[in-house]
Formats: sequence, C-alpha cells, structure tokens
Amino acid sequence: MDSLKQAQTVNLSEELETREGVTTIRIEPHQEFKITTGQKERAFQGPAVILVNQD
Repeated sequence: MDSLKQAQTVNLSEELETREGVTTIRIEPHQEFKITTGQKERAFQGPAVILVNQD
C-alpha cells in the first residue's frame, strides 16, 4: 500500500474513473455547485472532479 501513498492524486482519480461502479462529474472553472447530504449542504467552486463510487 505504500506505493499508493506515493501516487499523485490525479493518477489515482484517472484510474478510479475507469472502474465499474464509478461515476464521474466534472465541474468547470468558476462554476458553483452544492452537495447536499441529509441536512448538510456545502458549496464549492470549480474546477473539480467528483467521483461517486457505488461499488
């Protein structure tokens, strides 16, 4: 597992995007978006990549 600690985040994300059960959502620069879970809501601004892992 130490090799994963050395891996760049961009490389980890790119690999996860290819996996079954993973959905990718890309947010453009300066685009605002919100994530709501239960009663909590958080606001962000792109650029961003959201990976939803339902595996």
